[in-house]
Amino acid sequence: MRVRYLLVALLAIPLADAAFLLWVATNLLTAVQTVALVVLTGLLGMLLVRAEGRHTLRAVQRKLATGEVPTGEVLDGGLLIAAGAFLLTPGLVTDAIGFLLAIPATRYPIRELLRRYVVVPYVDSRMDGFATGAVWTSGFPNADTTGGDAASGNGTAGSAGFGGGARAADRDAADAPDDSVVDVDFEEVDEGDDGNAERER
Repeated sequence: MRVRYLLVALLAIPLADAAFLLWVATNLLTAVQTVALVVLTGLLGMLLVRAEGRHTLRAVQRKLATGEVPTGEVLDGGLLIAAGAFLLTPGLVTDAIGFLLAIPATRYPIRELLRRYVVVPYVDSRMDGFATGAVWTSGFPNADTTGGDAASGNGTAGSAGFGGGARAADRDAADAPDDSVVDVDFEEVDEGDDGNAERER
């Protein structure tokens, strides 16, 4: 389903770009002026992408030198590559999208939305919750337990919906023998007239 929407968007953007370019050439500018505007926006956009790319590369190097993970800078690099592709495509709509991805003031909100709704859910699904920290901290899955949603796997870290942890420890304690109880075997022995009617062994 998402691939279908992506294909529709990839087809709709060039069509909208061509329609808007034709409208500008017939109503606002001449054909020569429209072509010059497209070329000028493309050149300015590529210069901006080049400058932002160098800045992002230096930021990545600084993060790596201090031992930090350059997650935001890597996303910036991907967005700048997409911005360069849009700016190289002739058209005013694609140039506008390229400028939105290249200018820091508009790229940072797009980066955070991309991180929250695309990157983190994808990594979280691939790594079983390690991206967001929603991982099981104790015990093992047990569908026979009644607490939580153990059968469906819908629980939280170390929650009651996970058949381990405290309940498993309680079951082990209940099954363990009690050292305070002494088991004694005895038998009745008939001793006749000795008066010892019962002997414990």
